[in-house]
Amino acid sequence: MKKFDFYINPTKPTLGLYVRQGAGLPDLADANQWQLEGQVWENELAPEILKGLEANGHAFQELGA
Repeated sequence: MKKFDFYINPTKPTLGLYVRQGAGLPDLADANQWQLEGQVWENELAPEILKGLEANGHAFQELGA
């Protein structure tokens, strides 16, 4: 089962970002504004998040929505 890294941006605490485990954030201009919060297994993610991860290598999620 795949595992993904989960990041949040403390200045925008309602926005989460998932990337493939160990991929980091090399393509984000504001990568230093995100902090790693932990990892999640693929079965913990909604299907639309998984589709974004497969298509783009990352996926954003509004938290608490």
